[in-house]
Parts: sequence; C-alpha cells; structure tokens
Amino acid sequence: MGSLFGFVDTLFQIYRYMIIGYILLSWLPNARESFIGQLLGKLVEPYLAPFRKIIPPIGGMIDISPIVALFALFFIQYGVFAILGMLL
Repeated sequence: MGSLFGFVDTLFQIYRYMIIGYILLSWLPNARESFIGQLLGKLVEPYLAPFRKIIPPIGGMIDISPIVALFALFFIQYGVFAILGMLL
C-alpha cells in the first residue's frame, strides 16, 4: 500500500516539476519552440488552459494562472490520496 502512495506521489511531483519547467521556459526567448518546450507544452497546456480562461493576466503580461494551477494540483493530490486511503 505504501508503494502505491509513493508511486502516485512521484507522478504528481514529476508533473509539478514539468509545470514549473514550462513556466521557466517562458522567461527565455524562443525556449518554448525547442523540442523540450514543445513536449512540455503538449503535456502541460491541457491542464493550464482552463485556469488561463478563468484568470486573466495581471497588467496584460503577468500570468498567475500557473500558480493557481499548482495549488489546485496539490488539492487534487490530497483528494486522490484520500480516495486511495478509503479504497485500500
């Protein structure tokens, strides 16, 4: 049972790092057009898109939706752990 929780926790951590990496790539010119940037975009953008629709950029340039998405991912992780705890 502990190994399942560890595996799921590792998956969530990897996805969080992917989101953070994608955010950091936005600070570098043309980094999102690289192979890594495109790969991260395909994996992360479907999750970030709903948050971007709800939360507009501040001042037209500063996008805080990835921060909100990371907080939501923490809550999703806790929910998944609660469900796994009930099932196992």
